[in-house]
Amino acid sequence: MIKLIRILLVGAILAAPATQAAEAPIAIAIHGGAGTIDREDLDEEREKAVHDTLRSALQAGHAVLKDGGTSLDAVTAAVRTLEDSPLFNAGKGAVFNCAGRNELDAAIMNGATLDAGAIASVRTTRNPILLARLVLERSPHVLLVGDGAESFGKQHGIEFVDPEYFHTDERFEQLQSLQKRENVKGCGDAMAALGGFDPLSFGTVGAVALDAHGNLAAATSTGGMTNKRYGRVGDVPVIGAGTYADNATAAISATGHGEYFIRTVAAHSIAARMAFKGESVKQATDAVVMDLLKNMGGGGGVIAIDGKGNIAMPFNTTGMYRGSISVDGKVSTAIYGD
Repeated sequence: MIKLIRILLVGAILAAPATQAAEAPIAIAIHGGAGTIDREDLDEEREKAVHDTLRSALQAGHAVLKDGGTSLDAVTAAVRTLEDSPLFNAGKGAVFNCAGRNELDAAIMNGATLDAGAIASVRTTRNPILLARLVLERSPHVLLVGDGAESFGKQHGIEFVDPEYFHTDERFEQLQSLQKRENVKGCGDAMAALGGFDPLSFGTVGAVALDAHGNLAAATSTGGMTNKRYGRVGDVPVIGAGTYADNATAAISATGHGEYFIRTVAAHSIAARMAFKGESVKQATDAVVMDLLKNMGGGGGVIAIDGKGNIAMPFNTTGMYRGSISVDGKVSTAIYGD
């Protein structure tokens, strides 16, 4: 009898690692925008600040996943962290439009249900991703814009700030520099608007995650393009263009020249290639970013994650602020093409 008990105890001990290994995978990836990012553009202090903030955002999202939280909560936490930093073109660090104002867009999507929420052209919402999440959860609609979106947020306790909160000297100087090159002050004319898409003028933040329940989510937030005109809205709040999530395929968040991502329905195109062509998340993202978009002249990149926690982060520009915590817990952040 004693021998039998010993055998059972040993068997239980040997089985323990296998049980632990069988735990559901969790993973998260983030981006802080893609564009012309050369090593000489960033000094050592700026580089460190970028890496530190990316890690903080990753940790905020991953902590949610480790505690058994949802992928929706994880991507919300990660993007909110990036929105609170002046380093990235979203929230606090949003770029200026042609009139010297900040107009913010955001979107979030639940891969388990295909529910989505998005907002565009808001001016006083401190964390646009929280307003987009509110639209997902409390509104029968998918996309709300401008004053209407903010009125909806005020009814539900979203935090608002004075527009001056979004003013940073660096972003304002970028606006002045771009307008000087165009030789047009203010919003100018329609032809000037067509020439205003400078490689340094756009950027976005985003997150994608897989939780322990096997559910995917994606979230994206942006200030749009520097010197944008006439109420321009990019790909971020257009579900299927800059933001998409489906448990059957992947969660995707995009960054770059939004007009191209809208015209190619880039995020959904990645999911469709996986669904109908059987491509992996890497194959599908490479095909869209490195072939389709690049051949059209659309600069940018995406982050994507599938239901097994495989992560892809291709970009066709010289750099993309990005980071991930993989299913094995490895933390990485990067900026340049190498």
